[in-house]
Amino acid sequence: MKVIGIDTSCDDTSVAVYNGTTGEILSNIISSQYSAHKPYGGVVPEIAAREHLNNMEPVFNKALRDANITVEEIELVCVTNTPGLLPAILVGFTFGKGLAFAKYIPFKAIHHIEAHIFSPFIKEKEIKFPFISLVVSGGHTILTITRNFTNHTIIGKTVDDAIGEAFDKVAKMLELGYPGGPIIDEIFRSYKGEYIELPKPQVKGVSMSFSGLKTAVRRLVEKGYPKEQIAASFQKTAIDYVVGKLKKAINETGMKRISVSGGVSANSYLREKLNELQKNRKVEILVPEMEFTSDNGAMVAFLGYKIFKMDEEIGDPFTLNAYSSVPIDGVV
Repeated sequence: MKVIGIDTSCDDTSVAVYNGTTGEILSNIISSQYSAHKPYGGVVPEIAAREHLNNMEPVFNKALRDANITVEEIELVCVTNTPGLLPAILVGFTFGKGLAFAKYIPFKAIHHIEAHIFSPFIKEKEIKFPFISLVVSGGHTILTITRNFTNHTIIGKTVDDAIGEAFDKVAKMLELGYPGGPIIDEIFRSYKGEYIELPKPQVKGVSMSFSGLKTAVRRLVEKGYPKEQIAASFQKTAIDYVVGKLKKAINETGMKRISVSGGVSANSYLREKLNELQKNRKVEILVPEMEFTSDNGAMVAFLGYKIFKMDEEIGDPFTLNAYSSVPIDGVV
């Protein structure tokens, strides 16, 4: 079965083709908008929507060409309908729904966070439930217990900014550019000096907060500390903090299988700490391949196919809409 996956939830226009029969990703095209948003130091929803409008058809056509298929061979359309920037989501969602309606093929509306949760499993032959999921991205920081493809219990989340958003804001304070995550990570990898001890926010349970950490960074900027030292210290503190919360979740649940996904899962120090955790705690931690860490159509197509088969091949009604936010534990 040839499956199309579409994601326009933020600032990446992505279309992928997935072969559900063989489990192979035939193409995964991502068009990023970094240059369009760089002058503003963050994503502007209206600009994102216009960029998606310009990119949608070319990205879709390239995905088909790279997969060596035609529109007539598509058997299922899967598209993100929540959460994210609503003007951006609507571009891909409307395109996908229109494609499915015009060609008389089923479509599935996919929850963006759910798609991230399963991105580490795209090339796995088997998914064993239940497991802990940690999603760390520009828009989301959330810990769940995942029991099947649509059953999630939130056990912790950020009470303010997402970790990726904090990276972007810190980079903006330091005038490093956009997007902040990769820039700060590059500085961290080359930094050889001493780290500044920054406060780790005190939040109950396994929930998280990053606003206080940003405030601490601003004070260091005002005091004139070197940019490289501030950036490296911020990354070390933020990642250690998140990994500490993950350790607490492992202790409290007793679970030994963990999925870590989202754009920040590409961070080199996070991957280093996860490797240490896996070795020291004898747990199984799965992270996505680098091409599946950012928002991408492959994870949407993969999860959409799994849910489609689980629902005995029943497509969603065309009356479904897009939403800026739907809780992950409210998805059925």
